[in-house]
Amino acid sequence: MNKLIRHTLTLLTGAEDPAVFLKVPKKMGPLKVLTERQLIQMESEIGKTLFGEIPKGHRREFFNLDPKTWIWHEEYFDANKQPHSITTKYEVQDKGILKVQDGARYSYIEGTELENFGLAVQIYYERAAREVYQRDPNTGYKLS
Repeated sequence: MNKLIRHTLTLLTGAEDPAVFLKVPKKMGPLKVLTERQLIQMESEIGKTLFGEIPKGHRREFFNLDPKTWIWHEEYFDANKQPHSITTKYEVQDKGILKVQDGARYSYIEGTELENFGLAVQIYYERAAREVYQRDPNTGYKLS
């Protein structure tokens, strides 16, 4: 298991060997160990719903790539049926949250955008702990 994933899961679960928790939830079929990409996909299912309803014809992703990197990606077709794709990377730094967008646009988020990002991250972690890892987000203990 990737060292970064192991550390993150240790923080989430409180277990010294979090690999034992990487099992597919019962509703998803037979038990098996999940890959990093599968976990990101499961978490992204949660992340994409945090910002309201997804407009028809849009595809949205929001997920935590590693402890210091968050990704927002959206794809859609405009009124002329032209495809559009937007990717934003949020890098957690000592100075703040650096927003990196297509076209080499860089800025630190602040104000309402920073508050919304912080709230989204908090809800993401709470829901991922419960829904993906079946853990209480506050204690790390297995949900019964």
